[in-house]
Amino acid sequence: MYRTLRCVFCNNGSYLVLFAMDIRSMNLFQHLATSLHFGKTAAANHVSPSTLSRAIQRVEDELGSQLLIRDNRSVVLTKEGQQFLAYAEQQIDQFELLKQSLNQTQRTLLGSLNIYCSVTASYAYLPPLLEKFRQAHPNVDIYLDTGDAADGIEQIKSQRVDLAIAAKPDDLSSSIHFQHIASVTLGIAMPKINCAVKKALQADSIDWASVPIILPEHGVARKRFEQWFRKKGGGRPNVYAQVSGQEALLSMVALGFGIGLSPIVVADNSPVKDHIEILPDTLIPAFDLGLCCFKKKLDDPIVAAFLSMVPQDSGLSFN
Repeated sequence: MYRTLRCVFCNNGSYLVLFAMDIRSMNLFQHLATSLHFGKTAAANHVSPSTLSRAIQRVEDELGSQLLIRDNRSVVLTKEGQQFLAYAEQQIDQFELLKQSLNQTQRTLLGSLNIYCSVTASYAYLPPLLEKFRQAHPNVDIYLDTGDAADGIEQIKSQRVDLAIAAKPDDLSSSIHFQHIASVTLGIAMPKINCAVKKALQADSIDWASVPIILPEHGVARKRFEQWFRKKGGGRPNVYAQVSGQEALLSMVALGFGIGLSPIVVADNSPVKDHIEILPDTLIPAFDLGLCCFKKKLDDPIVAAFLSMVPQDSGLSFN
């Protein structure tokens, strides 16, 4: 039985007593403090109510304090019980972290990892990470879901995936961990075919308010475009369409429906790359691309192992 040691001190700081307490008893107390019902906690932990009662009594005897007020229908935590609950939860968390750390060094990682990214990221940024991870941890199953890059953070928040490759928003939640992978350069994509859009862009003085624009539905790229357009002083943009996904946006640009903001890496690898070009002299701030997860997931050995695959200086150069 696993036990933890705790020192109790007098008010003047002198040592008073040292006692041992098993993790199992702490787990039982933690569950009981939540359920406030001996029968429910006993059933959930596969012990008899009398065994549970004796375990709680031992904890109270070791502490020399009453932790619960019991009657036939309910259980209520005393002030001392609330204090001990906070201590027990801390010890349980520390013990679980220790187990994970020991398991990580003593045996092969087993389990699964769910990742979300855009189609472009799946071939432009993910392969070197996956290759390095698979070599180190061949027994972890990888599940990859692709979609609009702007939805990466939301995929994390909704807990659909463990990790996502996403652009770093200006208002990143404090609960989200972001690990930089690359700085993504942006440009304004325009059609190569002879069309009204191309002619408007070849004018000596471009009337930006009349140029049809294809925008992402949401996300960092859209905000970057709106900032760039305001600096142009073009007034209200002439939005032709709003689309989900950079690949669809570039297809519409190639057909001559309008212009649109695109990461250069997406434009360079697009199936329609021969039918689009980047408008010269369009200086648009790059955005940070990185791996995202809930900060609480950093204690997960598989998530931590995958994050460790990213080079310290980023840029994804695996030499």
